[in-house]
Amino acid sequence: MFDVVVIGGGPSGATAAEDLARSGRKVAMIDRDGRIKPCGGAIPPRLIEDFFIPDSQIIARIKTARMVSPTQRKVDIPIEDGFVGMVDRKDFDPFLRNRAKEAGAQCMTGTFMRIDRESDGTHVVYRDKESGEEISLATKLIIGADGARSKVAKAEVPGGDKIPYVIAYHEIIEAPAASQNYDPKRCDVIYDGAISPDFYGWVFPHGSSASVGMGTGIDGVDLKKATADLRVAAGLEGCKTLRREGAPIPLKPMDCWDNGTDVVLAGDAAGVVAPSSGEGIYYAMLGGRVAATAASACLETGRAKDLQLARKLFMREHKSVFKVLGAMQNAYYRSDERRERFVSLCHDVDVQKLTFEAYMNKRLIKARPMAHLKIGLKNLAHLTRLVSETRV
Repeated sequence: MFDVVVIGGGPSGATAAEDLARSGRKVAMIDRDGRIKPCGGAIPPRLIEDFFIPDSQIIARIKTARMVSPTQRKVDIPIEDGFVGMVDRKDFDPFLRNRAKEAGAQCMTGTFMRIDRESDGTHVVYRDKESGEEISLATKLIIGADGARSKVAKAEVPGGDKIPYVIAYHEIIEAPAASQNYDPKRCDVIYDGAISPDFYGWVFPHGSSASVGMGTGIDGVDLKKATADLRVAAGLEGCKTLRREGAPIPLKPMDCWDNGTDVVLAGDAAGVVAPSSGEGIYYAMLGGRVAATAASACLETGRAKDLQLARKLFMREHKSVFKVLGAMQNAYYRSDERRERFVSLCHDVDVQKLTFEAYMNKRLIKARPMAHLKIGLKNLAHLTRLVSETRV
């Protein structure tokens, strides 16, 4: 009998399994293996610090972010007093799973099938990858960390089948030599409806490779063609393609993360990817941590309502950030005119400083009221078209 079975071995599931194992709980983690999620790979300093990520996992250190408008105007935003780390999910996810295993979690490779509830208790059933047989694990609690379109969420949690999402697609390419178009210490974010009509495209350096991709929630968009067009625009069409990956990314945290009995969700399964930016690794790992905290509390007290702690702890710290980012996406991602205005705002030094202070530390900065007032007035002027779309 396990205390907890974690379904999914990405950053969220691996973090939950490691935390629970280190606290002395008997934990199993089921992962499909062999799947690499499309991901720009950016992680902020707070993640590196909070989750003890070693330098060996950081494949690039980003010092500048470049915003590109539909008319190809560019603004370079320096990342002061630090850097944004880049990881390759091909290596990062196995590192986290191995760390969970070293902490004492039992790791199984296979595909989650279902949850059975019988007179003798709750069982998680999965199909073993090697043997092809169905294996049943008896458990007290379950953490569903099986990503967007989570089978656990759909089967167990209200609203689990209604999470809005975008489809992300990227190509990992061999990195070219540094040039005016490509800087191995700069992330490029492309706001152009020709690449993505409702999200953005990106070029993120990964050391010897780079991630080039885009996302959209609109049906009918040819993701591969859009990415090919992006590569041409960025001068990267001649670079060797190493691999291609695509997957859904949720855009809104669910209103409920548990079933009130024995299941709690974490990471993409709970919808915790930041609106506007699409950032997910930090929030996934934090989601795994709060799910582990909630599961431990439930095991300690025997109260199923303690599973609600996962969402409460997460939203207590990040609800405001998600609300602001959601409002920004709704305001500026709807047309090329709005995207042009958004890049104009990015020229403002206060916008740059407040944005990256919030990103690096994962909290809204409230200590500069005059800067907030100025930014608010500029937003109003652009959204009401009182100024031209290229006014900085």
